[in-house]
Amino acid sequence: MPFEKSFLKIQTLGELKKSKYQAKSVKEELRDNLIAKLKNKEKVFEGIWGYEDTVIPDVERAVLSMHHINLLGLRGQAKTRIARLMVNLLDEYIPVVEGSELNDDPLKPLSRFAKDVISIKGDATPVSWLHRDERYNEKLATPDVSVADLIGDVDPIKAATLKLPYSDERVIHFGLIPRSHRCIFVINELPDLQARIQVALFNILQEGDIQIRGFKLRLPLDIQFIFTANPEDYTNRGSIVTPLKDRIDSQIVTHYPKTIETGRKITNQEAKVKIGQEKIVVNDILKDLIEQIAVEARESEYVDGKSGVSARMTISAYENLLSSAERRSIINDETSTTARLSDIYGAIPAINGKIELVYEGEVEGPVYVAQSLIGKALRNEFLKFYPDPEKVKRQKNAVSPYQSVINWFGAGNEMEFLNDMSTKDYQSRLKSIDGLEELVEHFHPKIKGNEKLFLMEFALNGLAEYSLISKQSLDKGLNFKDLLNNLFDPDNLQFDDDEDDDNDGPY
Repeated sequence: MPFEKSFLKIQTLGELKKSKYQAKSVKEELRDNLIAKLKNKEKVFEGIWGYEDTVIPDVERAVLSMHHINLLGLRGQAKTRIARLMVNLLDEYIPVVEGSELNDDPLKPLSRFAKDVISIKGDATPVSWLHRDERYNEKLATPDVSVADLIGDVDPIKAATLKLPYSDERVIHFGLIPRSHRCIFVINELPDLQARIQVALFNILQEGDIQIRGFKLRLPLDIQFIFTANPEDYTNRGSIVTPLKDRIDSQIVTHYPKTIETGRKITNQEAKVKIGQEKIVVNDILKDLIEQIAVEARESEYVDGKSGVSARMTISAYENLLSSAERRSIINDETSTTARLSDIYGAIPAINGKIELVYEGEVEGPVYVAQSLIGKALRNEFLKFYPDPEKVKRQKNAVSPYQSVINWFGAGNEMEFLNDMSTKDYQSRLKSIDGLEELVEHFHPKIKGNEKLFLMEFALNGLAEYSLISKQSLDKGLNFKDLLNNLFDPDNLQFDDDEDDDNDGPY
């Protein structure tokens, strides 16, 4: 029967026996509560996006089958988040023998401690109630994890304190797994666990019991195991031993967001917007651009696809973008601000730490790759708002809508956009470029104000990515100029110093 609040008034074993309370295994709890939620059309895994038709149905099937679960996927795919949300499928409270180390069910005592207390006190045995939030235990698998940590070991100090011989089971110090009796127990990054430690899990998964230091001890533990693993670990750092893998009933493969919209939901939910940053206006194009950078990174030949590109990258990048806009507004003493496209370059540090390159080179390598990813994302997003420059080129006798802007730079003009320039300076510089404002008005006539300025900056960067004008990164911002002038700029000429030092001409 479902849990009733009236049960919480029960304080002794005798009262529990007289009540209508019926003990269930942890897997039965999960199954029954999932069924109730599905019938009531309730969302089971709140805050998980993009898995509605893939991962979540698989997890629900595994729970209904009362299976141990392995969530297999690259980093940043919400594996641990899903495991932690499983707690919501447990009963709100369960009764335990008060003081029990193993969360003993008063109606089905497991440990020597609980059995001794019940034999002495009988129906007067104190009962306490354990909330579901306390029934979740998690362990990160690292090479230093021992059998004693997970299963248990003989405790010499306990033996000496209680004046008991080592043959007495009361001298055992139980590990994390026995103390997770009637709970959900998660082992993260299972392949990192040494093979001999994985072997120690065989009996627990199959028969539900444990063995400690040769003790003739059988503890039929009631645990819902959830494991997480990265497929790359199978070949790099370790592997799941075959007999253990065989004992894990359901292996569920996770994945990255399949659409930009899903990525935006995750980023919007997880990004920590600080006090004051909520006033910063962020154009939807910028939000999409951040998600597109992650898409480009996952497809890039320079980024190690086996390592994956975590969803944490877009979250950190968005936080950096906000901080870039905030910093500028503070410097210029502006009470409000709108994020600019150039603020995306302020997110490069967040991108650097979240990508693993195929070929590790100099320290600057990740920066160049991050800039390249931003450029590719810009090219992709540009086509959603402006005509494809490459198609325009191929059209005979067609007048390019970008020609006025190109001609302005071709006349020898150039423009710097500094990271910290004021809104007034930003606006005047954009409007001083011939044809740029008209370009936006032609394709987006209803756009006004700051949105219009953003689309002007966006168009300028897009033209540079399609090599119609030149764009150079400066320490303080970006510089735009004519493409041909840039090619013949002395600062950009390459010299061959491998031969004779006297031969210093440009080749």
